[in-house]
Amino acid sequence: MKQKMIEAFRLANGGLFEKTEKADVGSSYIEMEKQGIALMGWADPFMPDQSLPEHIKEAMIKEIEAPSCAHYTAPIGSFELKQKLVKKIKEVNHMDVDPERNIIITPGSDSGLYFAILPFIEDGDEVLIPSPSYPNNYLNIAIMGGKGIPVPLKAEEGYQLNKEVLESYITEKTKMIILTHPNNPTTTVYNRASLEALREVCIKYDLVLVCDQAFEDYTYEHEYITPASLEGMFERTITVFSFSKGMGLSGLRVGYIVASDTVMDSMYANAVGVIGATNTACQRAVMRALDDPSFMKEFEAAFEIRRHKAYEIINSIPNVSMELPESGFLGWVDVSKLGNSSDIVSYLVKEAKVSVNDGINYGVGGAGHFRIVLGVYRDNQKVFDALERIKAALLKYQGL
Repeated sequence: MKQKMIEAFRLANGGLFEKTEKADVGSSYIEMEKQGIALMGWADPFMPDQSLPEHIKEAMIKEIEAPSCAHYTAPIGSFELKQKLVKKIKEVNHMDVDPERNIIITPGSDSGLYFAILPFIEDGDEVLIPSPSYPNNYLNIAIMGGKGIPVPLKAEEGYQLNKEVLESYITEKTKMIILTHPNNPTTTVYNRASLEALREVCIKYDLVLVCDQAFEDYTYEHEYITPASLEGMFERTITVFSFSKGMGLSGLRVGYIVASDTVMDSMYANAVGVIGATNTACQRAVMRALDDPSFMKEFEAAFEIRRHKAYEIINSIPNVSMELPESGFLGWVDVSKLGNSSDIVSYLVKEAKVSVNDGINYGVGGAGHFRIVLGVYRDNQKVFDALERIKAALLKYQGL
């Protein structure tokens, strides 16, 4: 049966026959928690602790008790939720959208990302992916028969985009660019110069842009710009959004896509066959979150403290470095001077009892690094303690 599968599935490792290190594949990662290992490789805010604000929980309970809970909303999503999103998209993303023509609700942003790419990619199509980048960007393209082309980003340039470099990777087969903005794993917030370069390339070569903005909610020193809001970009951009990261509602599995009505018409037509209807009670819960997002201030305060503490601790380790995170609750740690990042990640599980993500999973430019999720646990001190254990382990690793 395996030989009958397409290559992307045939070569994939789900952890049943071989060990897999990926946090979101198989059950081995959950088993680590039972062994007292800090799971700092899963980008789920405050996991495993309580993160659901009371007013959102009350809205879910009320909806669960209502007759509508057991029934579908439209596959394209609740119109009431889409109406509420119009205000947020205007205020945060600086776009004027029509709830009936420009928004579709999805069961989380991962399915949203897949659905955003799916209408465009055929066998042999090439997709440029600024890298390091979110692994699903490569996986989705492979499943669809396309080819993900990594465009290396340079640490010494702050992982920003370069127009000439982007253009150098374009061929007659190039159809799309996928941008994770802010970047996962590097936390980079792409600046105006980067996004203007991206805009010029997309328009010049008539490319589709898919932009994953799952980590848009917390950006610190730098201005955040939604690429679709730039002149000439709304018509050629499909933007994917999430309630999982900024609002800590990962388990609810609600996301949404914003695009022109030309694209959205086809998405509406195929929604029932690809993504189905998003959970009814969870859509009601995120409506309540949009009504009162004040709880996010507490989240942001915690992440602000943690990024500075991580920067302090990690950079006090000889031969190890990390730039101050620009967004969200991740850290991108350079351990290239110590050796193989895969060996170091395995060592940290055993010696520090902390599990982080090996940089090799994030494509070109990822080797020699690891990604650490600073957003886990409700208690800041648990995060600090884990960081100190990493420091002690890496000092021991070097014989210091």
